[in-house]
Amino acid sequence: MSEITVYTVPGMTCAHCTAAVSGELAAVPGVESVSVDLATKQVRVSGGPLDDGALRAAIVEAGYAPA
Repeated sequence: MSEITVYTVPGMTCAHCTAAVSGELAAVPGVESVSVDLATKQVRVSGGPLDDGALRAAIVEAGYAPA
């Protein structure tokens, strides 16, 4: 069963930002897809099982702080 988790990442401002965050999240085990809405600063991650700590760490690794 697929889970969906949504994070707000206030620091994202451009395509490079979205690519960095998407790339780090896509590398987390269990992640099947990542979509970013730059206008709302939201990142939607689906897959399973999803580890919230690992997903947050991936966002930090990309240089951003999830809200």
